[in-house]
Amino acid sequence: MAIIAIALKEPKFMQAQLEELKTLNREQLANRWQICFGVPAPHLCRTPLMRQAISWHLQTNALGGLSLLEKRQIQSGSSNQNTTASIGSRLIRVWQGKTHQVTVLESGYQYENQIWKSLSAIAKHITGTPWSGPVFFGLKKTGK
Repeated sequence: MAIIAIALKEPKFMQAQLEELKTLNREQLANRWQICFGVPAPHLCRTPLMRQAISWHLQTNALGGLSLLEKRQIQSGSSNQNTTASIGSRLIRVWQGKTHQVTVLESGYQYENQIWKSLSAIAKHITGTPWSGPVFFGLKKTGK
């Protein structure tokens, strides 16, 4: 149990904890659930779901969960969407049967091994017509 407490504070131990979860049986997972969530595991909860929930718990405690703003938006039901993606995010859009992947960089976007200044330029390249890049890649809803 001491290792679990360390894993919750130190990301370097998290991977070992995640690997260990793969080897635990249902009873052991139920014990781990009690430690993580402070309540008994749901009686009908299946083993794979327990592993996923405990893994999520370990990762969010080690790496950080939702920001306070995100928690407030969820609680309020706010539809105010963020039109920016975090550095390293991968945006995926299927257009006319072809999957297009864009990686968000610190100063632009990578698409088809090229660096682009804007999502709108990439959307126009893909479709051949002017588009709002955030709308095309689902970061923002249309004003309809």
